[in-house]
Amino acid sequence: MDNIKSEIASLKDEVINLRRDFHMHPELGFKEVRTAQIVENYLKALGLDVKTGVAKTGVVGLLKGKEKGKTILLRADMDALPIEEMNDIPYKSINKGVMHACGHDGHTAMLLVAAKVLSHHRDEIKGNIKFVFQPSEEKDPGGAIKMIEEGVMDNPSVDKAYGLHLGNMIPVGIIGIKPGIFTAEADEFSLKITGKGGHGAYPHLSIDPVVISSHIVLALQTIASREIDPINPIVVTIGKIHSGDVFNVIPESAELLGTVRTLSKDIAKTIPEKIERISKNIAKAFRGNAELDYQFGYPPLINDSDETKFVKSIAERVVGKEKVIDVPTSMGGEDMAYFLEKVPGAFYWLGSQNKAKGLDKPHHSAYFNFDEDALPIGVEMHTRIALNALK
Repeated sequence: MDNIKSEIASLKDEVINLRRDFHMHPELGFKEVRTAQIVENYLKALGLDVKTGVAKTGVVGLLKGKEKGKTILLRADMDALPIEEMNDIPYKSINKGVMHACGHDGHTAMLLVAAKVLSHHRDEIKGNIKFVFQPSEEKDPGGAIKMIEEGVMDNPSVDKAYGLHLGNMIPVGIIGIKPGIFTAEADEFSLKITGKGGHGAYPHLSIDPVVISSHIVLALQTIASREIDPINPIVVTIGKIHSGDVFNVIPESAELLGTVRTLSKDIAKTIPEKIERISKNIAKAFRGNAELDYQFGYPPLINDSDETKFVKSIAERVVGKEKVIDVPTSMGGEDMAYFLEKVPGAFYWLGSQNKAKGLDKPHHSAYFNFDEDALPIGVEMHTRIALNALK
């Protein structure tokens, strides 16, 4: 195993080139056809058993070790976001309105090259490694639950699962992890507010859904401030409001789209009633009506305590003890949570920020880009986690 770092260093150009190719050709969730084809061809060239079309566009490669043993799962997500890229880079997205703005291009490239390195060490492997290339992490219901439903955890049965996410909030060269709740539950809801349309000059003859919506947006914040114990974090965000088409007409209806983030499934279950009660009663007070559609999303991602210690020990070996940090729980959502509901494992942040290079824009920004020096670190993490987990 001592030659692994130098072996990965020799593949740095390859992992960067793969990442840039994926970045230039981004594809939305469940439409990752080109990406999946490249993944399939790459894994087959390594001599792995490859299954395609899992959850539409997912790909699974199975590496069988020299001896029988346990099976671990390493996961990467492949999908991009519906964002028009604003970066001026040679590998800028050529697909209009679609962009890798969250690092999934890097995730896919790192796991592919890790599969290559591990295939060179199959005689050292006691057991199996499943390389899971998942579609559609960004949009609930995502690809993880669908892959599980289609048997990705079986034949052979998975014992442990691991994953990473590039993190532009953490400097490159640093790895962040914590036991317990790592990311929040991420739910989605819509509200349809119905009033009575009319002329903007005669508001008394109408029922204004815009005014009703405005009161609802403000009132929903009292869920966090007045209805949930302050020691339990919760976020209620309205991300979109649409109503009307012209300046001088009171519209008939309005639509609000939002998200709720919590760290507790029990709390999450109580939120639809609160949103519906507040919205309906405010709408009624203004002579209108509110209808709620609430979708429970990804559950909280929970890192197993022992597996977190294990990943932390590997990270200390890869980047040094001083560069492995404890991180706070993120209110973001992540459907790796479904894999970790089934088996013990851990998920961690791979630092990718470099302010000196201007690579510090937030995830989901049209200017998002990351320091590619993170890529070999991620490859080494995947490789050493796999080899050590199967000892």
